[in-house]
Amino acid sequence: MIVFTPETTHLDLEAVNANLDRASATEVVEWSVQTFGDGLVMSSSFGIQAAVMLHLVTRVKPDIPVIWIDTGYLPAETYRFAENLTQRLNLNLKVYQSPMTPARMEALYGKLWEKEDVESLNRYDYIRKVEPMQRALQELNATAWLAGLRADQTQHRQSLRRVDRQGERYKAYPILQWNAKDIYEYLMKYDLPYHPYFDLGYTTVGDWHSSRPLTADDEHERDTRFRGLKQECGLHLPQTDGEAQSLNSSSL
Repeated sequence: MIVFTPETTHLDLEAVNANLDRASATEVVEWSVQTFGDGLVMSSSFGIQAAVMLHLVTRVKPDIPVIWIDTGYLPAETYRFAENLTQRLNLNLKVYQSPMTPARMEALYGKLWEKEDVESLNRYDYIRKVEPMQRALQELNATAWLAGLRADQTQHRQSLRRVDRQGERYKAYPILQWNAKDIYEYLMKYDLPYHPYFDLGYTTVGDWHSSRPLTADDEHERDTRFRGLKQECGLHLPQTDGEAQSLNSSSL
């Protein structure tokens, strides 16, 4: 197994991305496994199309650690959907939560998701999502992270490359260039389930209080999250002011 640490091994990202530009999603996963070995993890929010990445990656590396950040505010359907996929795909699931319970957070700060300022939403995201993810990556000794982001989802994601860096870790995006048709065809090909909220008109789903179905007035599917105030929850944004200009560009 390859031993890889970002501190001792440097990737020429320009060359890597040039080589992987026309690679299939599976080939990007295979390259990641060969390059990062046991330092490779993946994340999943068990959202609408989560089965695609989970199936795609575990076909190549069945025992890869799958990080799931449980905010404590997910819909009941998400928990059942996650259990279904965990059993069906025999996932090596690693569940992480904030050390601050929802009740304690609400007592100290109120219902942050109801506030109209982005600063409150950023505090919510840091407590419930970002801190647990940072802890997960550290405890699992992750040197690289597979994520199912797509360029057509947000403005920030349009700037991503197939392989990039976020802070001290590398990140690879196997389905970055996919569109909704690609997702649908993969689900159908392998008879994979989608989140039950899809049938209720949701195109993206997060916490029960911050997600809603898509309407004709929405310009983008991400407008259905956080009342359109944020596009990203912070998990997939660089963590320095210079790189991300805080979290204001705000899933897994």
